[in-house]
Amino acid sequence: QVRLVESGGGLVQTGGSLRLSCAASERTFSNYAMAWVRQAPGKEREFVAAIRWISGTTYYAGSVKGRFTISRDNAKSTVYLQMNSLKPDDTAVYYCAARFGLPTMTTDYDYWGQGTQVTVSS
Repeated sequence: QVRLVESGGGLVQTGGSLRLSCAASERTFSNYAMAWVRQAPGKEREFVAAIRWISGTTYYAGSVKGRFTISRDNAKSTVYLQMNSLKPDDTAVYYCAARFGLPTMTTDYDYWGQGTQVTVSS
C-alpha cells in the first residue's frame, strides 16, 4: 500500500508562488508515475502535472504549462510541485497521486493523498 502525504498549501496573492510537497511511503518508486491533480469547488478533479519517476519525464496540463514545475527527489521519495504566477483560477484542493507504470494525463491514478488547499486571492 502506497501512502502519500501532501504539504505546502496555503493562501497567496495573484502572481505569487507556492511549492507543494508529497512524501511517499515507498522507498523505491522507479516503476511508478506520480502526479498532481486538483479539484476546485463544484468542479471535477483535473489533471495538473505528472512525472515518470525512473526517467524524470514530465507532463503538464495546458493551463499550467510554463507556470508550474513538477520534480522528484529520489533520496527523499518526495515529489514537488512548484507553482509560480498563480491565478485565482488555480484555487483548489491539490492531491498527490501515484500509479504503477506510465503516467497518464488524466485522473486515472491508484493511490491518493489527503489533499492540501491552495487559495489564490485576487
